[in-house]
Amino acid sequence: MTKQTKQYLKTFLDKQRLDRRRADEQRPLEIETGLIERAEGSAKVKLGNTEVLVGVKLDVGTPFPDSPDEGVIIVNAELSPIADPEFESGPPRENAIELARVVDRGIRESKSIELGKLCIDSGEKVWMVFMDIYILNNEGNLVDAAGIATIAALLNARLPKLDKDGNIDRDAEPDGKLPVVQKPIPVTVGKINSTLLADPTEKEEEVIETKLTVTTLENGNVCAMQKSGSGTITASDLEYAFELSRKTGKEIRKKLN
Repeated sequence: MTKQTKQYLKTFLDKQRLDRRRADEQRPLEIETGLIERAEGSAKVKLGNTEVLVGVKLDVGTPFPDSPDEGVIIVNAELSPIADPEFESGPPRENAIELARVVDRGIRESKSIELGKLCIDSGEKVWMVFMDIYILNNEGNLVDAAGIATIAALLNARLPKLDKDGNIDRDAEPDGKLPVVQKPIPVTVGKINSTLLADPTEKEEEVIETKLTVTTLENGNVCAMQKSGSGTITASDLEYAFELSRKTGKEIRKKLN
């Protein structure tokens, strides 16, 4: 995008969004679960034309030395060129690592999963929860779509059965639900000039000066934040983002339920 085009878009978006949404309006959201038969849990989210698939896989592993009685969570993200020509094949790039970290922080800081209940044998064996994020189509705001898909997949997940020797029997009936007790929802705004736009599209992301993601819990408390870009965020911007995250998060949780 040329410098002139960016400047035109910035001026235009200060008055009206390309898809004619209100500044605080999110794109239509669709959530499907249980799509991957061999995964312990899965969900696909469509936010506007942005599509993200998340699979949850559980395995038995060794706990970290500083938390011998807690399970382990690991989040990975894959940005394939199939989803966006700007994405590159090969090892995870900076944008994929950042996406995984933001989603991981929301899950971890909210204490969404009761990790103590994932202990099998203290200091020896615990459940490891792998959350793999696959971008199917990028039309902007991957963080929100990935975060929503991840918590939906976790809510869909079931614990595999262990046999008498402590090995996983994936053909047996599951041993119950994954102990998910919180539903952290990320809500992102992008700032153009002095205007804050909720759920920015890919075109809007090309010209916004900064993005702020606020992740909230059901009680409205903020559990995680992430700022990117070189622009400034004022105190009033923060208050607006907090309130929007609480309001939007409440509506999204209705769909999760």
